[in-house]
Amino acid sequence: MCDHHDHGAGHGGHGSGHGSGGGGGGGCSHEHSGDDVERGVQYSLFVKIDLDHMECLNESQEGAGKAVFKPWEERGSRDKFVESTDDPELLFNIPFTGNVKLKGIIVSGEDGDSHPSTMRLYKNRPEMGFDDTSLTPDQEFEMQRDPAGDIEYGVKIVKFSSVHHLSIHFKRNFGADTTRIYYIGLRGEFTAARREEIVIANYELKPNPCDTTLKETTTNTNFVQ
Repeated sequence: MCDHHDHGAGHGGHGSGHGSGGGGGGGCSHEHSGDDVERGVQYSLFVKIDLDHMECLNESQEGAGKAVFKPWEERGSRDKFVESTDDPELLFNIPFTGNVKLKGIIVSGEDGDSHPSTMRLYKNRPEMGFDDTSLTPDQEFEMQRDPAGDIEYGVKIVKFSSVHHLSIHFKRNFGADTTRIYYIGLRGEFTAARREEIVIANYELKPNPCDTTLKETTTNTNFVQ
Protein backbone atom coordinates (compact mmCIF):
# COMPACT_ATOMS: atom_id res chain seq x y z
CA MET A 1 0.00 0.00 0.00
CA CYS A 2 1.45 3.29 -1.02
CA ASP A 3 0.73 5.92 1.62
CA HIS A 4 2.07 9.44 1.26
CA HIS A 5 -0.18 11.47 3.47
CA ASP A 6 2.61 12.36 5.87
CA HIS A 7 4.65 13.88 3.05
CA GLY A 8 2.17 16.43 1.65
CA ALA A 9 3.93 19.39 0.14
CA GLY A 10 3.47 22.97 1.22
CA HIS A 11 2.10 25.70 -0.98
CA GLY A 12 3.14 25.32 -4.56
CA GLY A 13 4.79 21.90 -4.01
CA HIS A 14 4.05 18.42 -5.27
CA GLY A 15 1.81 16.33 -3.06
CA SER A 16 4.19 13.40 -2.70
CA GLY A 17 6.48 13.33 -5.68
CA HIS A 18 3.87 11.41 -7.63
CA GLY A 19 4.56 10.18 -11.14
CA SER A 20 2.38 8.27 -13.53
CA GLY A 21 5.14 7.30 -15.90
CA GLY A 22 8.11 6.57 -13.69
CA GLY A 23 10.98 8.78 -12.62
CA GLY A 24 9.08 10.43 -9.76
CA GLY A 25 9.98 9.19 -6.31
CA GLY A 26 7.17 7.63 -4.32
CA GLY A 27 4.74 7.44 -7.24
CA CYS A 28 1.54 5.51 -6.60
CA SER A 29 0.76 4.54 -10.17
CA HIS A 30 -0.23 0.95 -10.99
CA GLU A 31 0.75 -0.40 -7.57
CA HIS A 32 -2.65 -1.16 -6.12
CA SER A 33 -4.15 -3.99 -8.15
CA GLY A 34 -3.73 -6.43 -5.25
CA ASP A 35 -5.59 -4.30 -2.74
CA ASP A 36 -8.12 -2.54 -4.95
CA VAL A 37 -10.99 -3.50 -2.66
CA GLU A 38 -9.18 -2.01 0.31
CA ARG A 39 -8.58 1.25 -1.55
CA GLY A 40 -12.23 1.31 -2.51
CA VAL A 41 -13.14 1.26 1.18
CA GLN A 42 -10.61 3.98 1.94
CA TYR A 43 -11.97 6.18 -0.84
CA SER A 44 -15.58 6.02 0.32
CA LEU A 45 -15.78 9.50 1.85
CA PHE A 46 -17.96 10.60 -1.06
CA VAL A 47 -20.95 9.05 0.74
CA LYS A 48 -20.40 11.53 3.60
CA ILE A 49 -20.77 14.59 1.38
CA ASP A 50 -23.93 16.67 1.84
CA LEU A 51 -24.76 16.65 -1.86
CA ASP A 52 -27.86 18.80 -1.41
CA HIS A 53 -25.65 21.71 -0.37
CA MET A 54 -22.55 20.96 -2.43
CA GLU A 55 -21.80 23.32 -5.32
CA CYS A 56 -19.36 23.61 -8.17
CA LEU A 57 -18.75 27.13 -9.48
CA ASN A 58 -18.14 27.74 -13.20
CA GLU A 59 -19.45 24.33 -14.25
CA SER A 60 -20.81 24.32 -17.79
CA GLN A 61 -23.74 22.07 -16.86
CA GLU A 62 -25.60 22.61 -13.62
CA GLY A 63 -25.13 19.77 -11.14
CA ALA A 64 -22.36 18.07 -13.12
CA GLY A 65 -19.80 18.68 -10.38
CA LYS A 66 -21.64 16.37 -8.00
CA ALA A 67 -21.28 13.44 -10.39
CA VAL A 68 -17.48 13.24 -10.13
CA PHE A 69 -17.74 12.11 -6.51
CA LYS A 70 -18.48 8.43 -7.10
CA PRO A 71 -17.37 4.94 -6.06
CA TRP A 72 -13.74 3.96 -6.47
CA GLU A 73 -14.51 1.25 -9.01
CA GLU A 74 -16.21 3.84 -11.24
CA ARG A 75 -13.28 6.25 -11.34
CA GLY A 76 -12.37 5.17 -14.91
CA SER A 77 -15.88 5.79 -16.25
CA ARG A 78 -16.18 8.54 -18.85
CA ASP A 79 -19.96 8.85 -19.04
CA LYS A 80 -20.15 11.58 -16.38
CA PHE A 81 -17.82 14.55 -15.94
CA VAL A 82 -17.68 18.21 -15.05
CA GLU A 83 -16.28 20.81 -17.43
CA SER A 84 -15.60 24.47 -16.81
CA THR A 85 -17.16 27.32 -18.76
CA ASP A 86 -15.05 29.68 -20.89
CA ASP A 87 -11.90 29.47 -18.73
CA PRO A 88 -10.00 26.72 -16.84
CA GLU A 89 -11.18 27.52 -13.29
CA LEU A 90 -13.42 25.27 -11.20
CA LEU A 91 -14.26 25.74 -7.53
CA PHE A 92 -15.89 22.99 -5.46
CA ASN A 93 -17.56 23.80 -2.14
CA ILE A 94 -17.97 20.47 -0.35
CA PRO A 95 -19.85 20.25 2.98
CA PHE A 96 -19.66 16.99 4.92
CA THR A 97 -22.34 15.49 7.14
CA GLY A 98 -19.80 15.27 9.98
CA ASN A 99 -16.11 15.87 10.63
CA VAL A 100 -13.40 14.44 8.38
CA LYS A 101 -9.72 13.77 8.92
CA LEU A 102 -8.61 14.16 5.32
CA LYS A 103 -5.57 12.14 4.23
CA GLY A 104 -5.47 11.98 0.43
CA ILE A 105 -7.04 13.15 -2.82
CA ILE A 106 -7.12 11.63 -6.30
CA VAL A 107 -8.20 13.65 -9.34
CA SER A 108 -8.75 12.03 -12.73
CA GLY A 109 -9.15 13.95 -15.99
CA GLU A 110 -8.27 13.68 -19.65
CA ASP A 111 -4.83 12.58 -20.79
CA GLY A 112 -4.50 15.98 -22.41
CA ASP A 113 -4.39 19.72 -21.83
CA SER A 114 -7.84 19.93 -20.19
CA HIS A 115 -6.53 18.08 -17.12
CA PRO A 116 -6.11 20.44 -14.13
CA SER A 117 -2.50 21.35 -13.38
CA THR A 118 -2.92 22.97 -9.96
CA MET A 119 -5.11 22.11 -6.97
CA ARG A 120 -5.64 24.39 -3.98
CA LEU A 121 -7.37 23.26 -0.78
CA TYR A 122 -9.24 25.42 1.74
CA LYS A 123 -10.75 24.00 4.91
CA ASN A 124 -13.86 25.17 6.75
CA ARG A 125 -14.67 28.17 4.54
CA PRO A 126 -18.30 27.63 3.50
CA GLU A 127 -19.70 29.41 0.45
CA MET A 128 -16.37 30.39 -1.06
CA GLY A 129 -16.42 32.35 -4.29
CA PHE A 130 -13.68 33.01 -6.81
CA ASP A 131 -12.90 36.32 -5.10
CA ASP A 132 -12.03 34.35 -1.96
CA THR A 133 -9.41 32.27 -3.80
CA SER A 134 -7.00 35.19 -3.45
CA LEU A 135 -6.58 33.94 0.12
CA THR A 136 -3.62 31.68 0.83
CA PRO A 137 -4.77 28.04 0.56
CA ASP A 138 -4.21 25.59 3.39
CA GLN A 139 -2.37 23.38 0.90
CA GLU A 140 -1.53 23.57 -2.80
CA PHE A 141 -0.35 20.98 -5.30
CA GLU A 142 1.21 20.99 -8.73
CA MET A 143 -0.54 18.15 -10.54
CA GLN A 144 0.24 15.59 -13.20
CA ARG A 145 -2.12 14.22 -15.83
CA ASP A 146 -3.87 11.20 -14.35
CA PRO A 147 -6.50 9.67 -16.66
CA ALA A 148 -6.42 6.35 -14.77
CA GLY A 149 -6.99 7.80 -11.29
CA ASP A 150 -3.78 6.36 -9.85
CA ILE A 151 -2.02 9.38 -8.35
CA GLU A 152 -2.77 10.26 -4.75
CA TYR A 153 -1.90 13.69 -3.42
CA GLY A 154 -1.04 13.42 0.26
CA VAL A 155 -2.79 15.93 2.50
CA LYS A 156 -1.21 17.39 5.62
CA ILE A 157 -3.25 15.62 8.28
CA VAL A 158 -2.30 18.14 10.96
CA LYS A 159 -4.02 20.89 8.97
CA PHE A 160 -6.95 18.77 7.83
CA SER A 161 -7.73 16.78 10.98
CA SER A 162 -11.15 18.34 11.60
CA VAL A 163 -12.81 19.33 8.34
CA HIS A 164 -16.55 19.91 8.05
CA HIS A 165 -16.27 21.84 4.78
CA LEU A 166 -13.67 21.48 2.03
CA SER A 167 -13.16 23.83 -0.90
CA ILE A 168 -11.09 22.63 -3.87
CA HIS A 169 -9.94 25.24 -6.37
CA PHE A 170 -8.56 24.20 -9.74
CA LYS A 171 -7.02 27.40 -11.06
CA ARG A 172 -5.19 26.20 -14.17
CA ASN A 173 -4.89 23.28 -16.55
CA PHE A 174 -2.20 22.26 -19.04
CA GLY A 175 -3.23 24.78 -21.68
CA ALA A 176 -6.79 24.06 -22.83
CA ASP A 177 -9.56 26.65 -22.81
CA THR A 178 -11.61 24.61 -20.34
CA THR A 179 -10.93 22.04 -17.61
CA ARG A 180 -12.54 18.60 -17.54
CA ILE A 181 -12.64 16.26 -14.51
CA TYR A 182 -14.07 12.74 -14.36
CA TYR A 183 -13.35 11.71 -10.79
CA ILE A 184 -12.39 13.20 -7.43
CA GLY A 185 -11.65 10.71 -4.67
CA LEU A 186 -11.28 11.65 -1.00
CA ARG A 187 -9.51 9.40 1.51
CA GLY A 188 -9.76 9.87 5.25
CA GLU A 189 -11.63 9.17 8.45
CA PHE A 190 -15.17 10.28 9.22
CA THR A 191 -16.73 11.14 12.58
CA ALA A 192 -20.45 11.78 12.85
CA ALA A 193 -21.39 15.22 14.13
CA ARG A 194 -23.09 15.49 17.50
CA ARG A 195 -26.64 16.64 17.14
CA GLU A 196 -28.88 18.54 19.48
CA GLU A 197 -31.37 16.24 21.11
CA ILE A 198 -34.80 17.57 21.93
CA VAL A 199 -36.86 15.85 24.59
CA ILE A 200 -40.53 16.71 24.68
CA ALA A 201 -42.46 16.03 27.87
CA ASN A 202 -46.22 16.26 27.91
CA TYR A 203 -47.92 17.14 31.15
CA GLU A 204 -51.66 16.77 31.48
CA LEU A 205 -53.25 18.82 34.19
CA LYS A 206 -56.16 17.32 36.07
CA PRO A 207 -59.39 19.13 35.25
CA ASN A 208 -60.94 21.36 37.84
CA PRO A 209 -64.17 19.77 38.98
CA CYS A 210 -65.92 23.02 38.14
CA ASP A 211 -64.61 23.00 34.53
CA THR A 212 -66.19 21.05 31.73
CA THR A 213 -63.07 21.05 29.51
CA LEU A 214 -59.72 19.39 29.89
CA LYS A 215 -56.78 21.76 30.14
CA GLU A 216 -53.52 20.55 28.65
CA THR A 217 -50.09 22.12 28.76
CA THR A 218 -47.09 21.01 26.75
CA THR A 219 -43.60 21.90 27.93
CA ASN A 220 -40.56 21.62 25.65
CA THR A 221 -37.29 20.89 27.35
CA ASN A 222 -34.06 21.05 25.35
CA PHE A 223 -31.01 19.02 26.25
CA VAL A 224 -27.85 19.79 24.33
CA GLN A 225 -25.12 17.18 24.25
